[in-house]
Amino acid sequence: MFLPHRLNRQPVIVRGLTADELWITVSLSAACGLGLGIVLAILFGSFPLAPTMAVLFVAIGLFAGGGLLRRLKRGRPDTWLYRQMQWRLAQRVAAARAYVGASDLITRSGVWTTRRTKHP
Repeated sequence: MFLPHRLNRQPVIVRGLTADELWITVSLSAACGLGLGIVLAILFGSFPLAPTMAVLFVAIGLFAGGGLLRRLKRGRPDTWLYRQMQWRLAQRVAAARAYVGASDLITRSGVWTTRRTKHP
């Protein structure tokens, strides 16, 4: 019987990124570029430097970020990136634990056992 297994996956748009990953990459790279552009615009006294740096960083972010995320995601489940981001936020930012759903994550580290030991 035909049962499609990729039916609910998001389609790949650019360089192995899905729509959500593309928005995350573009937003972060544009924010970094705009921040640097504002500093350079103040230093050089040229306002157009700020949006130019934002656009330049978006292009670099898509090229570099797309390749990096494609390598990181290879062979992992579809939700791996989002769970990894959720776990890192829960570990590093204590104030964000309630907002990122940290109570849903298993954060125990150690040796797992099945508690099936042979008793004499």
